[in-house]
Amino acid sequence: MIERVIEQRRRDLGGHLEVGRVLPFAKQRMVGPFIFFDHMGPVDLAPGIDRSMDVRPHPHIGLSTVTYLFSGEVMHRDSVGSEQLIRPRDVNWMTAGRGITHSERFEHARVQGDHLHGIQAWVALPTEQEETAPSFSHHSSADLPQWDDAGVAGQLIAGSAYGLTAGAETHSPLFYAHLDMAAGATAEIPSGHKERALYIATGAVELGGRRYEAGRMLVLGPAASRVTAVKHSAVMALGGEPVGERFLYWNFVSSSKERLAQAAADWQAGRMKLPDADDAEFIPLPDEPLPTRSDKKGD
Repeated sequence: MIERVIEQRRRDLGGHLEVGRVLPFAKQRMVGPFIFFDHMGPVDLAPGIDRSMDVRPHPHIGLSTVTYLFSGEVMHRDSVGSEQLIRPRDVNWMTAGRGITHSERFEHARVQGDHLHGIQAWVALPTEQEETAPSFSHHSSADLPQWDDAGVAGQLIAGSAYGLTAGAETHSPLFYAHLDMAAGATAEIPSGHKERALYIATGAVELGGRRYEAGRMLVLGPAASRVTAVKHSAVMALGGEPVGERFLYWNFVSSSKERLAQAAADWQAGRMKLPDADDAEFIPLPDEPLPTRSDKKGD
């Protein structure tokens, strides 16, 4: 029923901002097209936090990103002209395609303080869409498919599941949902996809007669169909069809090592446009080797 349990690996990004890295994992590089999954916070940010905590402009290729917040606010700016505040339960779906740059600033926290908690995910694009034009779309929580049944308040973030389809344009079959589950509530797990997983953001759940605590991703076998909350829990359900072999270098994803090298060279040479509203600084290319494979189930 459960093929693998992945525990988040906590790391400090500076300024006491911690994330829990879940994907990629050595023995489970991807789940469907999901190639990156970070649990951000929870953390209290005091007024006047240093700007070094901000995520300065940086590039992406070959993927779509979504930052989904349970609490807090983040300001997004990108090179296609978007300037959008990310609020709890909203969806900001950014498709990098052949190349995009963006920043994420904690401007609200700097003025008033904040309690930041959320999930950052990347979705690898299918090979034929890796060089598509970059784009950005915003979807408020009020516009997203939602349901409330027997103690489960669900919201579909992207893709199709539970007989619903979310508004963000995706490029391959996938689903991504937030399940807010009361203690004792049972939720169905979407079926019909080759690879699926649950991530327990808060609380604890029971599946297949075993209890699993927060901070764990449960990679599911085909028989898994229902999950029960042991206590009030926030559970992310995700999955989809595999898109094939992918390589990962820094913020770049591609089916081609050569394309990763080209993207790195373009960023190093200043050939990737910065956001017009945030072009005074950027994150330099890291000093690390190219690239790592991201499709393998085991290393």
